[in-house]
Amino acid sequence: MRELRPWLALIFRRPVRLVVGGLLILATLLAGMGLLALSGWFITATALTGLLLAAGVQASLNLYAPGGGIRFFALARTVARYAERVYNHDTVLRLLTDIRVALFERLCVSARHRRSALRGPQWLSRLTNDVDALETLYLRLIAPAALAALVTVLIIVVAGVFYSRELATGLMIMLIPALLIATIVVYLRTRHLVYRQTDARERVRTDVIEHIEGFAELTAAGRTGKHAALCLRQADQIAHTDARADTRTGWNLGLAQVMVNLAVVLALWLGLQLFQQGVITGPVVVLLPVALLGLLEIYSMLPDAFARLGGTIASAARLNRDCSEGPPPGCDTDQSPQKTCNALELERVTIRYGDHSPVLSRFDLEIQAGEWVGIIGSSGSGKSSLAEVISGLEQPASGTARRQGAVYLTQQTVLFEDTLKANLQIGKHDASDAELWRVLALVAMADRFAHEPAQLNTWLGSMGSQLSGGEARRIALARVLLNDAPLLVLDEPFTGVDALTRDRIAAGMKQWLAGKTVVSLGHAPEALPASDRTIRLS
Repeated sequence: MRELRPWLALIFRRPVRLVVGGLLILATLLAGMGLLALSGWFITATALTGLLLAAGVQASLNLYAPGGGIRFFALARTVARYAERVYNHDTVLRLLTDIRVALFERLCVSARHRRSALRGPQWLSRLTNDVDALETLYLRLIAPAALAALVTVLIIVVAGVFYSRELATGLMIMLIPALLIATIVVYLRTRHLVYRQTDARERVRTDVIEHIEGFAELTAAGRTGKHAALCLRQADQIAHTDARADTRTGWNLGLAQVMVNLAVVLALWLGLQLFQQGVITGPVVVLLPVALLGLLEIYSMLPDAFARLGGTIASAARLNRDCSEGPPPGCDTDQSPQKTCNALELERVTIRYGDHSPVLSRFDLEIQAGEWVGIIGSSGSGKSSLAEVISGLEQPASGTARRQGAVYLTQQTVLFEDTLKANLQIGKHDASDAELWRVLALVAMADRFAHEPAQLNTWLGSMGSQLSGGEARRIALARVLLNDAPLLVLDEPFTGVDALTRDRIAAGMKQWLAGKTVVSLGHAPEALPASDRTIRLS
């Protein structure tokens, strides 16, 4: 359960919403139980009154008060159910936002080799299935379990106060084990099965995606049938394990419901004894048994939720393992340069991935604030690795990296399937339209979109598919130029841009970035903006 602690702490950062949501669920449950109990009392009272009148005994019954109560509970249940659904689904969406933001924050500080160790389908599983398992943790498991315990205790107390201690003790003997069977016992019986299922589902999902993506290669190698058979065997094993878990869950659900129904029988039996003793009236006898039947609504939700708890813990464990890692021992993560005149200080920095040879070893570099530095080198010389250390995206294996706040243009251009405006405002969320047009003019893209019908709201398509490679690169550069960070790290900033446009953009950048520090990396000086000095990596 310790795997859930960081995510539970995240969920409980919204205590007011959780309490209000829980109260709405409680109001729905109590209104339903009140409707059942009062309806049972009313039907019984009506029947007894009719029997007395048929026997010639004078009797009367107030129809209006219980009828009004029944209408009140029916309306209250409907309104509470609607309010609970709207409010709690909004809460779940807010929790989903919190989880996703926290997840991406952890991804930002995790080491690159940790991120690159997983393939695309595995990351898809992390960002969809694992997050989905956590987002409904409150609404599916925490709130129902807590409210089931609360209502169970409430019914036992009511039985002890208004009926008898013997009845309260009997209900305690029946209901508390039923609650444990529907929750903890289900979890203990299914946790190992469900825990393994999360990894098995990820494996088969990865294999299926790779089967589709590599269908041509599998066909050429003559292994299409064998690979498909492997996927089917994995799917059969998952289905078999699911059936075992569902069987255990069903048995526990059935046993819990049997115990609740036994509690109903016990309440009716002891209630009739109290009626014979003159302690309670006939209609009151059925109040408690019918109210107990209302417990089945919430008890029936618990076994399935706790049967999935093992999978939720497995999802949390995978996210904790794959999306966070502290900096390596021996490296200093202080972000502020020691000298106030410097924007960047690297002292004896070594960059290494795993057990491989160092990409860079004991590298020293000081860059003054406002200085433009170009770093050139051939492929494999460590330019991109150095850029990630300079930007703070990667921590060195040893040494000290100190910097001002940095913004980083990666070597790979990434645009989102959204509008031009939304993609640009990632760099500066409150940028005005006038600022966006100015930066587009700087990167020689203003004319391109001025003639589009939607202009700034032009849809860029998946990964910027509506643009050429050079156009997409300039949009990514514009996004970085909008950012207010004092240090800019530009890795191959002019990829796919012709020489004339490159010179025009580089000239405009000098004025736009006046006073800022720029570190640009590329294969040759002519592929970079003019620099105050150039460093060559061998």
